[in-house]
Amino acid sequence: MRSLFLLPFLVSLLFIAEATHAQVVSGPMVGQVELRTARIWVEVQPGSKATLWYWKKGEPATAKYLAATTDASAWYTPVVFDVVALEPNTTYEYAVAVNRADKKPAVADGSFTTQELWQHRKPAPDFSFITGSCAYFNEPPYDRPGTPYGKDSSIFETMAKEKAAFMLWLGDNWYLREADFYSAWGVWYRAHRDRALPVLQPLLKAMPHYAIWDDHDYGPNNADKSFVFRETARQVFMSYWANPSYGQDNEGIYTRFQHGDAEFFLLDDRYFRSNDDMAPYVNGQPNPEKRMWGKKQLDWLKNGLLQSRATFKFIVTGSQVLNPASPYDCLQSYPVEYNELMSFLMDQRINGVLFLTGDRHHSEVIRLDRTRGYTLYDITSSPLTSGVGKVSGREKDNAARVRGTLVEQQNYTRLSISGERGARKLLVEFLGLKGELLASWTVNEKELKMP
Repeated sequence: MRSLFLLPFLVSLLFIAEATHAQVVSGPMVGQVELRTARIWVEVQPGSKATLWYWKKGEPATAKYLAATTDASAWYTPVVFDVVALEPNTTYEYAVAVNRADKKPAVADGSFTTQELWQHRKPAPDFSFITGSCAYFNEPPYDRPGTPYGKDSSIFETMAKEKAAFMLWLGDNWYLREADFYSAWGVWYRAHRDRALPVLQPLLKAMPHYAIWDDHDYGPNNADKSFVFRETARQVFMSYWANPSYGQDNEGIYTRFQHGDAEFFLLDDRYFRSNDDMAPYVNGQPNPEKRMWGKKQLDWLKNGLLQSRATFKFIVTGSQVLNPASPYDCLQSYPVEYNELMSFLMDQRINGVLFLTGDRHHSEVIRLDRTRGYTLYDITSSPLTSGVGKVSGREKDNAARVRGTLVEQQNYTRLSISGERGARKLLVEFLGLKGELLASWTVNEKELKMP
């Protein structure tokens, strides 16, 4: 008899729980995690009140919460919670509730661990992170006819199992298409629709996420600063990624962050970009009007590189930088900025620089030997789920490619930094759908120092 009385109560609890989760559109996702702060992202229904509860792992009685009410008139309403006053190297659990601010969820949605305060105390910690670009998700009514362009999405399930410090998205993180990029609503819709796919949810909460964009998650193919909805694209990016910051003076989405003894300069290769078809040379001289990053962003990058004391300095951008055989967009096709950056790195004797790029629908490591400096490397990681691009023509036997690093199938990349102080090394592994090793390459910090 007691069970019969309890049944309606249990059913009501189940209904409340289901209703709460039904109003979570996607996420939660962990964004930037620092020594004493973290950013948690979630998308809920317009007009909802979202509450983030968080507590030290194993101490749920100490839970605190943050709350935000979303705009009922908005199309889509992601929320980013800034969690502060945390302790370094400490694991916290968190949970999201919707329209129930006074009721702490009984079960955590996920956890994150703040970074370790190792500086001036001990050697830099070993860590790994994963990265990749070109994530296409099929939506048949709005895709091109024929063979679906989006491939096996189970790669995200594999990536979610990685014990990585974070995931770094290298652009084309979703693909706007003709039904999207002719309206502001369409730009918002694509991010909203693709982010909510079930196959992504385990990865979103498995580790922190950082991102840049490239043409397809910014606008049309090969989009530049003339894109009519570029300000909308920027607002969407800021709403769907929890990066540390987004450009300067309300322009662009570039930022930087540090993990261990590596620093990452996340560049914006679209907001300030001249059209690819603009002539790279005028009267035999580099065209000063043709720019990929823009003067303000390039100045920001140069000053940041000078200020950085990181062992490895990753310059992260959507388009390849060093590939002399590329038939597509590459920084070398923007000679004013390419020459300026190369001269700066040499003249200022900047150590530890590596490039991380996407876009190309194949993975590889490109090298540039310099007569007075160490060899530069461009690590390209692509594609996650979009169509594979086979190299051809003069690029097929590209002399600048590090032998054994070409991967022409779906893949993601794991980068691991380890070793004693002064002898740190970077291991790059290109991994397939099930995490199988497809190719690898290693470089030591001593190989990335000026003579």
